[in-house]
Amino acid sequence: MSDATQADALLADLPKGTRGRLKVFLGAAPGVGKTYSMLQAAQTQQRMGTDVRVAVAETHGRAETEAMLVGLPQQAQRKLEYRGVVMREMDLDAILAQPPTLVLVDELAHSNAPGSRHNKRWQDVQELLDAGIDVYTTVNVQHLESLNDRVRDITGIQVRETLPDWVLQEADEILLIDLPTRELLERLREGKVYVPEQARAAIDAFFSQTNLTALRELAMQTAAARVDAELTRRYRLQGLDAPALRGRLLVGIDGDAQAEPLVRHACRVAERRHLPWSVVHVDTGKPRNEQRLALLQAAQQLAERLGGEVVGLRGGECAKTLLEHARERRASLILVGRSRAGFWRRWFGRGLAERLMLKGQGLEISALDCAPERTVRLRRVSRPLIWRDYLQAVVAAVLAALVALGLSQVLELPNISLLFLAAVLVVAVRSSLGPALACAGCSFLAYNFLFIPPTLTLSIARQEDVLTLLFFLLMAALTGNLASRQRQQLVALRETQAQTTALLELSSKLTAATDRQAILSAAMQQFSLWQELDVSLLARGKDDVWKVEAGSQRLLTDQERAAADWAWQHSQPAGLGTDTLPGGRWWWWPLEGEDGPLALLGISPKNGAPLASAQRRLIAALGQPLAQALSRAQLAQDLEAARLHGQTEELRSALLASVSHDLRTPLTAMRGSIDSLLTLGEQIPAADRHELLEGTRDEAERLDRYIQNLLDMTRLGHGALKLARDWVAPCDIVSSALQRLRLVLAPLKVELSMGDDLPLLYVHAALIEQALINVLENAARFSPAGGRLHLVVQADGQEIRIAVSDQGPGIPEHERDKIFDMFYTAARGDRGGQGTGLGLAICQGMLGAHGGRVSVSEGLEGRGATLTLHIPLSPQPVMEDESV
Repeated sequence: MSDATQADALLADLPKGTRGRLKVFLGAAPGVGKTYSMLQAAQTQQRMGTDVRVAVAETHGRAETEAMLVGLPQQAQRKLEYRGVVMREMDLDAILAQPPTLVLVDELAHSNAPGSRHNKRWQDVQELLDAGIDVYTTVNVQHLESLNDRVRDITGIQVRETLPDWVLQEADEILLIDLPTRELLERLREGKVYVPEQARAAIDAFFSQTNLTALRELAMQTAAARVDAELTRRYRLQGLDAPALRGRLLVGIDGDAQAEPLVRHACRVAERRHLPWSVVHVDTGKPRNEQRLALLQAAQQLAERLGGEVVGLRGGECAKTLLEHARERRASLILVGRSRAGFWRRWFGRGLAERLMLKGQGLEISALDCAPERTVRLRRVSRPLIWRDYLQAVVAAVLAALVALGLSQVLELPNISLLFLAAVLVVAVRSSLGPALACAGCSFLAYNFLFIPPTLTLSIARQEDVLTLLFFLLMAALTGNLASRQRQQLVALRETQAQTTALLELSSKLTAATDRQAILSAAMQQFSLWQELDVSLLARGKDDVWKVEAGSQRLLTDQERAAADWAWQHSQPAGLGTDTLPGGRWWWWPLEGEDGPLALLGISPKNGAPLASAQRRLIAALGQPLAQALSRAQLAQDLEAARLHGQTEELRSALLASVSHDLRTPLTAMRGSIDSLLTLGEQIPAADRHELLEGTRDEAERLDRYIQNLLDMTRLGHGALKLARDWVAPCDIVSSALQRLRLVLAPLKVELSMGDDLPLLYVHAALIEQALINVLENAARFSPAGGRLHLVVQADGQEIRIAVSDQGPGIPEHERDKIFDMFYTAARGDRGGQGTGLGLAICQGMLGAHGGRVSVSEGLEGRGATLTLHIPLSPQPVMEDESV
């Protein structure tokens, strides 16, 4: 360990002056017992003589939690009024004026009410800590800022209240409060977390067993990371490296037949030992043929599917690089395959496992010997003989000899050899090892023939010249080999950089894509950069017919279609340049998901030649994030379909519940009238019988209107509603709505203001009337008894506005867009009321069918809310002159 690292640890461990200590009770979800545990710990501290004060403790009506508050002094909270609603917040100034030793502040991620000193409660806690006050607080793992995206991916819900991770990292102590998922769900069902109605909605939306299990794992990982960091810091104080208590499994693979068996074995070992695991490949710059590269890539993809981490490293010596990485990741076990050592290594060297065991003190080294029948003999890398490079080697040796002859009069014999070494280096840099060795051999012969006495012969008269020539040949071979390896590494780095750049570009485009078509379009934008290739993305329909979703629309021959079918069925590449149906113009690469192929990527070089190996590797690498994006889009589509199905069922039930009262009222009245007529008969005066019959008829007509409106709403939801428009006066719609709601509006002071000469509306009168009724009912439900309700009807040249204002609690700005969502009901203070949350959603749909809308603004005298119906005007009809 470096001195700087130890110094940093010592500085971090220095006392923080008079700053208070922060203890965080961390949980996976509401209801696990964080507040209860915090209060229990506070009770213990109070019994020990600590001055404890409760600033905020959210019991949520839980009896066992409220019981823990008994005996603990509580700080009175501040009252803040915002938009007519009284909110309670922690009184920070009162606590600082008479500071206790320990303060309890529940729900650390809470957002303070407008008008508070700080926007967030954690900022209040920081001020308390700076004042030297110890703080106990609680927080759920989903409120951590770094986990916000992961929580949204897990639960489908965007958590709005978050706190920076550094607040938790600077805590002096973190206590994980855990509760098994089944017990938490049982507490929810029993109403110990929320009231029963909220509990059922919470279980359906957020508190599912899958979500809770994932959140529980995140909480455990967060706590474990904190413990691990604390352990590392403690060891650094002593100048030591922390031991790998949990450990990690590293499996080293290469492009051979042992790679996939190694990965599967590593997965099983990691599961048995409960270890995280990584698959590591060390690229030493050695050339590999296409078969080895395909095996390596297949093993890496298998590791990703099995949940392992894939790591690629570069180094000159495989064992050394693996050990360095193992110590960086604090691994405890390295798994490699048994080396198939040849004659040279058996006599002069060691295999990878032997070298690891020689240098890997403190690590467990395992070597897996795969069964012989599971391994296949791989072809050696074939290096094509390029005559141009060898010709270049001969020319370089000849040129070096000519230059040496010209300078032989001014240079001594040892210096002349440097010219030949320079020629060898130039050839090695421009070609490969073979031509460099050929140049070294030619230079050796030229040096001997032209400069070693006797000259112009290959014989050597002096023994010391033999040693000189041998050293020259050795130096030429070594320098040529070194230069050749450097060139190979440079080529590999350029290839890797190009692949990484392409992957980053494609990933950034796929990140912005939200559906399958957008993903395919983003992929085609990336592939279109290759002007020499035709690219096509195919999908297979239920009738097994290929459909071109993006890219080239060229017709496929029978053989090309057969190659595409084979690639789809076997999840392996086929077509041009492969061993399977290579006669066509297309090379097919299946984009795999968990349940099979998602699409088929086709590449066709315009020159008709097979793709180069580097191009195939790059396309295969790009296909992996593309397949993942398609899987994500497919999953999102399935989830959306499931959500819509569930919402449809919920809408059906809620719609019946929402109209049950309106349907029951006329039926009750009709039944009462009919029972009276049947029971009393002729005893009822004729006038009264006539009145009862008229009432029955009116209620029947009312019931008929309700049912018709319900059918219209249903058609509206399915887009099949045909509006029966007619010209109607706005005053008639308003009067009819007020008459139907006379009993509902009776406790309120209704004020009506209508403009003069209002134009006619060309609308479906029943729907507009029902929309107005929904708004009036909403205002009446949230208005206090005896409150004012103001109804204003105005018109301009484009629309008529019917505004309904009340004196209720109002609607916060951040909720004004949500109140028109189905099943959304605000439950704040006295606003929590009956209803399914469909009224305003249906109202919005009715107005939208007419091209109108509903807007929300402030209510009367700064209180309540105003909902305004905006109904567009049509050209007014031409009235006939009745005097003619």
